[in-house]
Amino acid sequence: MRIKSSLSDKSLSIFVYISLTVIAFFTFYPFWNAAVISFNKGMDTALGGVTFWPRAFTVDNYEIVFQDKRIINGFYISVMRTVIGTACSILFTAIFAYGMTKRELIGRKFYMIACIVTLYFSGGIIPTFLLIRGLGLMDNFLVFIIPGLISVWNMIIFRTFFQGLPKGLEESAQIDGCGYWATFFRIILPLSGPVIATLALFTAVGHWNDWFYPSLYITKEKLIPIQTMLQQILNSNIMSEQFSQLDSASQSRLSSMKSVTSKSLSMATMMVATIPIIAVYPFVQKYFVKGVLVGSLKE
Repeated sequence: MRIKSSLSDKSLSIFVYISLTVIAFFTFYPFWNAAVISFNKGMDTALGGVTFWPRAFTVDNYEIVFQDKRIINGFYISVMRTVIGTACSILFTAIFAYGMTKRELIGRKFYMIACIVTLYFSGGIIPTFLLIRGLGLMDNFLVFIIPGLISVWNMIIFRTFFQGLPKGLEESAQIDGCGYWATFFRIILPLSGPVIATLALFTAVGHWNDWFYPSLYITKEKLIPIQTMLQQILNSNIMSEQFSQLDSASQSRLSSMKSVTSKSLSMATMMVATIPIIAVYPFVQKYFVKGVLVGSLKE
């Protein structure tokens, strides 16, 4: 019986490993294929059959992409939005959550109910658009920052995490003369590293990947982030228009390149827009389980 049980467990383990391998392959392959196409000559890609490795390797696609000042500017806007937006959102959300942990806060239950309602109902696109326009945030960099300062979901996680900290820490700080602000910045915030790292990553990914809201609120080309620009490129599929503003030398080089096509340039632009945020994951992956579970469970 033990031998049969051991064989059964081994077969189950092999089945699980094979299933996970297959899932991982189908999840990773589209990204890998896009990277391969971005390094392959466009005319050769048009013939088909480019799957796992570049058949005719070239970096011409990336040369053209990095010569377009609009893409470089869009990349800069995306980086600035992600860094500033994430830092401000985490800070203001944590402050709000810390205040919601205080039982002496007047109207605490009402505020909590009002926050939870926003998780299920929103004003919609048109009222939000009218609000943004009324606040004067159209074609303004602050439209990337202010609307996302508070995340109710992140606030709930922060609040639960703060409530799980020993009460003696705050009491000791108060005995030493610390007020609420000093206690928060000197005691609470330094102890919240795992949950801050986890929520900061989720917030940063949201900022970096967002292309829809800029397409509604931004018309100035110098404020368009790279994801919105990429979406416009993929929708139009006419790269000659997207790169029409290159200098004359770059345009002549582009016209002479038989290796460059709309698809290859689109894939190269996609890689430029995707790689930076993917590179962040390994540095904060260790905080995922600890940060999310500690912030979402309470004894």
